[in-house]
Amino acid sequence: MNLVIIGLNHCSAPVAVRERVAFPRAQLGAATCELLSAAPVTEVAILSTCNRVEIYALAAAAGQAALALRRYLHSYHKLTEPIDVHLYERHNRDCIAHLLNVVCGLDSMVLGETEILGQVKDAYAAAQTAGATGAALNRLFQKAFAAAKHIRSTTAITRGSTSVANVAVELAEKIFRDLTQSTVMVIGTGAMSEATAKALRSRGAGSILVCGRDRERSGALAGQLGGRAIHYDDWPVEFPKVDIVISATASPHPIVTREKLIPLMKERHQRPLFLIDIGVPRDIETACDELENVYVYNMDDMQQIAKENLAAREREITICRELIAERVARLAEWLEERYK
Repeated sequence: MNLVIIGLNHCSAPVAVRERVAFPRAQLGAATCELLSAAPVTEVAILSTCNRVEIYALAAAAGQAALALRRYLHSYHKLTEPIDVHLYERHNRDCIAHLLNVVCGLDSMVLGETEILGQVKDAYAAAQTAGATGAALNRLFQKAFAAAKHIRSTTAITRGSTSVANVAVELAEKIFRDLTQSTVMVIGTGAMSEATAKALRSRGAGSILVCGRDRERSGALAGQLGGRAIHYDDWPVEFPKVDIVISATASPHPIVTREKLIPLMKERHQRPLFLIDIGVPRDIETACDELENVYVYNMDDMQQIAKENLAAREREITICRELIAERVARLAEWLEERYK
């Protein structure tokens, strides 16, 4: 018996292809049952995320099974053009190694990301509930989850954010510790402002004010964040009660200056103020950082922190690979012994 993977991911296929072969989460169980009838496989599980679609299977004849899995992908999604050029195929030890790399975040777009582990657990649960897994896939996935837990807890592969939005959140948490008591003001309604505000909200940030010249766009973003929209001209009025400012406008000149901040900080009784400037050109005058209890970070600062975090994660890859290799050897030995 052989383990087989047929799949594609963010490295092998553009999003236009990935979205065409994605499986709705609610249909994963039914699709695995269909595969047991449509392909010469005895066990099967389907993983489908925004960045990858993979079919894991156990089969007597790996080549025949792989061909059938490819055909199933095309027929299930009613594809009019072949996508074989985007598909990769793994067998046995390579299959085991691939899954362990996936659950540990080593095969992700963002190195070390943790979300994929939950997604794989959901995919396995769907297949198991549908009765599509057996001894081989049950052991494969359960050992993979145990390996991911061990590797994530004993290495630094997940430590340190590598996106500007999450770097901003981590910096804010260092300053305020409890974000639930913080008020956030978003100046501008662009993609970076939205991403950073959503990251802060996901970590429990308190009330959120969205400030912009376009009332409709401000209102829409405020609605997404569960916040309140204010007009651009009113930001100095609201400023004294704000703790964190995210600014990304198209202004050619700084909109938050040292001169403007001095009286506002007096009104705030010198409470700490965290200014995240993701505008290009910059929205916040660099001299603001000279004021007591004012912390200013711009895009260069956060990108440098993200770059350093990524470099630190990459140094951990060798350690992770060694830990994974040990587990691959043990799992492959078990598989070979059971199905020899």
